[in-house]
Amino acid sequence: MSPKIVVVTAGGPHPWIIANALIERFGPIDVILEEGEPRRAMIRRRVRRFGYINAAGQTAMMIWTVIAKRLLKRRIARIVDDNGLKPGPQPGQSVIGVSSVNAPGFQDAVARLKPDLLFLVGCRMMKAGMLADMPCPVVNYHAGINPKYRGMNGGYWALAGGDAENFGGTVHLVDAGVDTGGTLRQVRGKPAPNDNFMTYAFRQAAMSREICIAAAEDALAGRLAPVASDLPSKQWYHPTIWNYFWTGITRGVW
Repeated sequence: MSPKIVVVTAGGPHPWIIANALIERFGPIDVILEEGEPRRAMIRRRVRRFGYINAAGQTAMMIWTVIAKRLLKRRIARIVDDNGLKPGPQPGQSVIGVSSVNAPGFQDAVARLKPDLLFLVGCRMMKAGMLADMPCPVVNYHAGINPKYRGMNGGYWALAGGDAENFGGTVHLVDAGVDTGGTLRQVRGKPAPNDNFMTYAFRQAAMSREICIAAAEDALAGRLAPVASDLPSKQWYHPTIWNYFWTGITRGVW
C-alpha cells in the first residue's frame, strides 16, 4: 500500500491550490475540511488582543479585501490561468467535514484515515494535546518566510517593510506555536508589478507548490530535516485599513 497523505484545511483558493498540487503528484488524497471560525468569535478575539479601535480597522480591511477581490476578479483569473492553478476542489474529491481541528470529530477522522502525513494548509492552530495525539508527522504550508514573517500576510509585510527578498513561502513542522516549528523547505520569489494585497497569496501559492511536494516526499521517505534560521522571529497580524492605505500611498505597496 502506498503512503497516505491527508490535507487539512478550512478551504479557500490558496489552500486548494496547494492541495491540488499534492494530489497531482501523489494521486487521490483525502481532505479534512474544517468549518471557518464564526465571525463574531473572531472579532471578539481580536478586540481582546488589539482593542476596539484596531480590531475595527482590521475588520474594515477584511471587508475591503472581499470587495477588492471582486473588482480584481479578472486579474486573479489571469494569475490562475497563467500558472495552471486549481483554486477549488476537483470533481470527485474526497472531503470530510469537521467542526474544528481541535474537535473530537477531527481525531476520529484521522484515526479512520490512518495517514502517514498530515499536511495543514490554512486551518486553525492545532492545540498541543491534539497535536501530541497525531499518529504521523504534521507539517504546514505558510505563506511567508519563517521565522521573520510568522502569522498572517507574510508576503505583504515583507514588501511593506522594504524586505522584498523575503517574499515567499515556507513548509515547516507543526508545534504548539504560531508558525514556530522547524523549517523544512522555503522558496523566495518576486510578485508581479501589478500584484497587491489581494493577489500576493495566489502568487505565493503558485511558487510554493514545488516545496510542498518536496516536503511531503521527504516526510514519506522519513528524511525530514528541519533547518535553523538566523532571521529574527516575529508574528504578524492583519493590517488595519488605515495602515494599509497609508503604506500604499507612502511606499507604493498595495
